[in-house]
This record gives sequence, C-alpha cells and structure tokens, in this order.
Amino acid sequence: MPYIAKTTRETLERYTDLNQTVYNMHCAGDLNYTITRLCHEYVKKFGEKYQTYNDIMGVLEGAKLELYRRKIAPYEDLKIAENGDV
Repeated sequence: MPYIAKTTRETLERYTDLNQTVYNMHCAGDLNYTITRLCHEYVKKFGEKYQTYNDIMGVLEGAKLELYRRKIAPYEDLKIAENGDV
C-alpha cells in the first residue's frame, strides 16, 4: 500500500469510484481488464518509454507483495490455526 498523503488520497478518491467498479465485476477477468486499462491510461499520460513501463511493473509487483503481506499471509495463518500446518 502506498502510504501517500491524505490530501493526495482524497483527490484520487474523488475521481475514482472503486466501490461501483468492483460491484459491477463478475469475474477475475473483469479485475484484470480494469487494472490493464488503468495501466494503459498511465502510459498515455507519461509516455511510452522504458521508465513508464518500469514504473508500472514496479507498482504491480509492490501491490502484489503488499496484498500478500497484509491480507493473504494473515488468512493463511488463520487457516493453519484452524486446520493444522502442512
């Protein structure tokens, strides 16, 4: 999770209705499409160059790792406690 300034977060949230977007998703493909479109728009804004693509790849990897650290690992620990370890 990028720990950005509260004012920046408020500005970004003003322009994105993620709850509505997620509500209208029906499968993982919809999530993939939405993330891909966001990345394409980022390239349009910042230009098709190595730095832009490198930034996007870094962000996607960071988001993946943060999801694992904050959500998946605690869930796995809960399931280990419930069902026993491998």
